[in-house]
Amino acid sequence: MKNYRNWFELRFKGLGRRIYNNPKKTLLITFIIFAAFASRIPDITVDTSTEGFLHEDDPVLLEYYNFRDQFGRDEMIAVAIKSDNIFTLPFLDKLKMLHNDLEENVPYVAEVTSLINARNTRGEKDELIVEDLLEDWPKNGQDLESIKKRALSNALYENIIISKDGSFTTVIIETNNYSHEDKEIDVFAGFDSDPAADMAESMKSTDRQYLTDRENSEAVNAVQNIVRKYQGRDFEVYVAGSPVVTDFLKRTMLKDMRKFLGLAILTIGVLLFILFRRISGVLPPLLIVMLALLSTVGTMAAAGVPLKLPTQILPSFILAVGVGDAVHLLSIFFQEFRKTGDKGSAMEYALGHSGLPILLTSLTTAGGLLSFSTADIAPIADLGIFAAAGVMFAFLYSITLLPALISIIPLKIPEQGRHSTPAYSDRIFDFAGKISTRYPYRVLVVSGIVLIVSVAGITKIQFSHDIVGWFPEKSDVRIATETIDQELRGSVNLEIVIDIGRENGLYDPELLKRLEKSADYMEALKEGEIFAGKAWSIPVVIKEVNQALHANKKGFYSIPDNKDLIAQEFLLFENSGSDDLEDFTDSMFSKARFTVKVPFRDAVLYSKFLEAVKKHFTQEYPDCKISVTGMISIFFQTLANVISSMAKSYCLAFIVITLLMVLLLGSLRIGLLSMIPNLTPVIITLGFMGWAGVPVDLFTMLIGCIALGLAVDDTIHFMHGFKSCHDKTGNAESAVFETLHSTGRAMLITTCVLSLGFFIFMFAGLNNLFNFGLLTGMTIIMALLADFFIAPALLISVRGRMADGSLTKSTG
Repeated sequence: MKNYRNWFELRFKGLGRRIYNNPKKTLLITFIIFAAFASRIPDITVDTSTEGFLHEDDPVLLEYYNFRDQFGRDEMIAVAIKSDNIFTLPFLDKLKMLHNDLEENVPYVAEVTSLINARNTRGEKDELIVEDLLEDWPKNGQDLESIKKRALSNALYENIIISKDGSFTTVIIETNNYSHEDKEIDVFAGFDSDPAADMAESMKSTDRQYLTDRENSEAVNAVQNIVRKYQGRDFEVYVAGSPVVTDFLKRTMLKDMRKFLGLAILTIGVLLFILFRRISGVLPPLLIVMLALLSTVGTMAAAGVPLKLPTQILPSFILAVGVGDAVHLLSIFFQEFRKTGDKGSAMEYALGHSGLPILLTSLTTAGGLLSFSTADIAPIADLGIFAAAGVMFAFLYSITLLPALISIIPLKIPEQGRHSTPAYSDRIFDFAGKISTRYPYRVLVVSGIVLIVSVAGITKIQFSHDIVGWFPEKSDVRIATETIDQELRGSVNLEIVIDIGRENGLYDPELLKRLEKSADYMEALKEGEIFAGKAWSIPVVIKEVNQALHANKKGFYSIPDNKDLIAQEFLLFENSGSDDLEDFTDSMFSKARFTVKVPFRDAVLYSKFLEAVKKHFTQEYPDCKISVTGMISIFFQTLANVISSMAKSYCLAFIVITLLMVLLLGSLRIGLLSMIPNLTPVIITLGFMGWAGVPVDLFTMLIGCIALGLAVDDTIHFMHGFKSCHDKTGNAESAVFETLHSTGRAMLITTCVLSLGFFIFMFAGLNNLFNFGLLTGMTIIMALLADFFIAPALLISVRGRMADGSLTKSTG
């Protein structure tokens, strides 16, 4: 092991010498490589859609895409208006103005539905008439009362167009299913062309090009700007729906990213100045981590990977983590420069001394992050891959740019005896050394008790994926969503597709009656906090038509018993000019769309509800293929993926990092012992989450692997420093003190940088990011304490049972 270490030290020394002697060539080559990555940054995109949480080949997502291709986008923008005077002329006039304004000025709109144009099916003599509810504008109180009676008695309107008590009405905005981007207009289209080929090409061109995140935001912003003009005392407007939630997430994410980036740069700059007391100790590390960050973003853009909700932490993470390499190099450089006054030899020594440890720490941190690459949640997998890439970029820029920059920057020799950290840090190191070396068994016993309590807390951990709950309580989107969920019994849809498997299968009266019973069953279904606010399918259409063809008598609001009559009534409805059947079935009448309106809640709460839904449709339609999809299905699948991803990532991170530690330390026993101070802070944090009721979600699931990868860095530096000191003195206790006073300084400052880098997330606009920042920062601080107390106590305890020579061999 000693030969292996010496070989690497010589290579790093040689690298430092060559780069220091050829700074301009190094800078030129480095910046050419950087420019290649940075040139792709303008291509980066943003995706905060719900579908973006899943991999493209996820069966749940593919099923949802099939649904969208058949029935269009199920995500609606809901504009709810509260008023005590809905059925009055002033209100209806204002509603009509709002309706028309939205219809004319919101981009990418497929359809706008409200009381103004809600479907009104009626019969007149022998004619079936399908018209807008307010086709004939009311002129007096009698007309208004008639409209009110029709609206409140229409079963389909209830909790969709108007609330049960008549105090809320809605404007439902359905956006286009497919994107309008990248479409060129051919002015000669239609001339000298084959219509069949044109249709095939058109279908091909729209395949999977769904409405983009940018287009969704354009539509939502237009809606919000328009409704703001109509807001009034008796016209209280609430805007909700999953497109609105997605847009809010995007705006909050981009705002937070800018905030995090600025705070991270400021924090790192201040701490670097405190550590080195010179601009030359501040600007080069900041330049290095900025280049690493931009190279990473450029790599993402080149790979076609968009920024998503979890990857918003990437910029601040790379800045905080990447600066550690430069800190360790500069700490040793300035210590040596103070002694010799020779920049070249000092940098050569620094790279030889710290090159191997920072390579190893970069590899272990990247290994911990790469454990996320197997995650079932797409943005978590992306985060693992590109955060690991960012760590390696920071390492490569540190060992190449730093020597080159030091070579061309004029430096004054620091005053002798001037410390780079305040004097009180020495007292911290002395205290840690005394406690860990004099009372090692007490330290280990206390740590063991804390771990036992923490493990008990881990058994109480709960999972969560509560998107609306992430928002501040006073945010307009959260208030609107909760209001619509309460007053109109839900704001998102669960979609069930019943594939009968034969043409005209929906002409079967027995099947239609089963669908009618299923709607009744769904509307009575309640599992915990989750309920079905509304359930509907194609039977509502046939019942409307049947009633209209029987002189509009209520007694005929039912499904005919005759298959041929049902076929005729569907044909009459289609010939009436309405295209509403497209929302309920396919052109062959072989599939039925069944929609269930539910509240927007924590995905963990849908478990029993979805189980009941699947059980019901499987039992009631044994001869049909059942597909349960929609936004709620994706929410729940995301939660399931959080659980599976966390289990896989944690296990993989532990295995990879343990193997690396065993290989790096050259001993199975010492490698396993070294994992104790690495795992301790992670176990304590997870235990705290269990006892405190902090759930594991998309962000807090990251804490363990990130903290483990970073904790290992300090352990490697400590073990490397201890080994070097122990080789000189042969005394483990003095080696501990010397390591704490040398390597411990850089460990302390990097921990300050890292913990503050994560505490920055406490200023986020989303509640769950606050938890992530607080807990990760605390875990990193605990990791330092574990290396200051538990690691030395373990080494002293091992020394008590092994000869010093044996210990030296093991740790080498």
